[in-house]
Amino acid sequence: MQMFDMPIINADLCNGCGLCMTVCDCGALVITGSIISVHETDECGYCTDCEAVCPTGAIQCPFEIIVDDSFEQSAEQGFGQ
Repeated sequence: MQMFDMPIINADLCNGCGLCMTVCDCGALVITGSIISVHETDECGYCTDCEAVCPTGAIQCPFEIIVDDSFEQSAEQGFGQ
């Protein structure tokens, strides 16, 4: 079961340099033609290193931040102090 969405490649921005592939330890990124594409895998730990090294900004790793209610209550109470 995949915990995260896979990175999204904007083909219009990708120049096919392959830098993202050098930091992807799980093999989720492959060159298809002259651009990078995503090979969906459960091995992707969503480290976002590929997004960070992309010189053209062609990779997006979308995610949603969810704040747990118990965390909000702890924050309001000074983290239990």
